[in-house]
Amino acid sequence: MVFRVDHIFSPFLQVQKHFRTCIGQRCVSYQQGQSPEPKVREYFYFIDHQGMLFLDDAKMKNFTSCFKEKKFLQFFFSRLRRNETGRYPEFPYVSPCGRERNFIRCDDLPIVFTHVIRDTEVEWFGYNNTGDTLKVPFEPTKIYMAENGRIYHPAEEKHGSVGLIQSKLAIEFSKLFKFKEDSEIPFQFEWNNQIYDLDSEWFQKVGLKRSDPIT
Repeated sequence: MVFRVDHIFSPFLQVQKHFRTCIGQRCVSYQQGQSPEPKVREYFYFIDHQGMLFLDDAKMKNFTSCFKEKKFLQFFFSRLRRNETGRYPEFPYVSPCGRERNFIRCDDLPIVFTHVIRDTEVEWFGYNNTGDTLKVPFEPTKIYMAENGRIYHPAEEKHGSVGLIQSKLAIEFSKLFKFKEDSEIPFQFEWNNQIYDLDSEWFQKVGLKRSDPIT
């Protein structure tokens, strides 16, 4: 099944005007559904730290206005990659769909882990509110808490090899950390009544691949 944004939201997008926003020190202008060349359409999205997907120019970004259809989310995020189109570098990611370019910016990272999926033999980490359709193996030893207090976990290489853990879930995980005396950096993680020594080396390697450093 192929999803097209102009099929799903065409009545809304037809009335859109040019939208201008400033990202960091740069300002960008666009129109949802614009056609920079024949038969090509461009759309613009935002992913928040809860893993919710919005049209970038949505005035209110909350659960009411986010995309919820799991088949669409699975289709969208399975095609996510770095933006190497040469257009709109302020949107560092893109999810291409045929002749549609779906440009994406995010609060932190595009992959946001939202829930643990418990299977009979293995546990998985589901991301971006896609149910059990998009997931990676859950690795308790590789939970990483950065200096900014946010918590990360390995993601697929095509997505940058690192994903953010949703704030709500991160709060629960933070209760399972163990700290050495006089240290604010956890060294162990308790999961399913088992203590895991945390490995931070993976993050030091892949974290350097981000366009903006995690601190």
